[in-house]
Amino acid sequence: MKKLLAITILTAGFIGTGGAMAAESSSCHFHGKKVATEETVANCATERKELLIKQGKIDPSWKTVEQDKVELVDGKKGKEWLVTFTNPVAEDKTKEKLYLFFTAPGNFIAANFTGK
Repeated sequence: MKKLLAITILTAGFIGTGGAMAAESSSCHFHGKKVATEETVANCATERKELLIKQGKIDPSWKTVEQDKVELVDGKKGKEWLVTFTNPVAEDKTKEKLYLFFTAPGNFIAANFTGK
């Protein structure tokens, strides 16, 4: 009887832990090679932009800026998603456009103001 109870508790613990871990990073972390949908990448780009603001890497004026376009482009290692935002109130015109790059399955690669 003690073995059955121990197995039940361990099983419940593993199931509970797995659910918590999946929910924590599941929204914009993908495995496999299936190409993500444009909607999925657009949502992940918005989340990433908000994270960049929170980390102080980009100006808070980007908070209300909507995406200009989401496109699948040829990258250095194959197809990549490129999401572009344009901030018309950016003081530095060289930082008026924000480019976010994602793998074809939807994982974040990089963000910059050059598009390269």
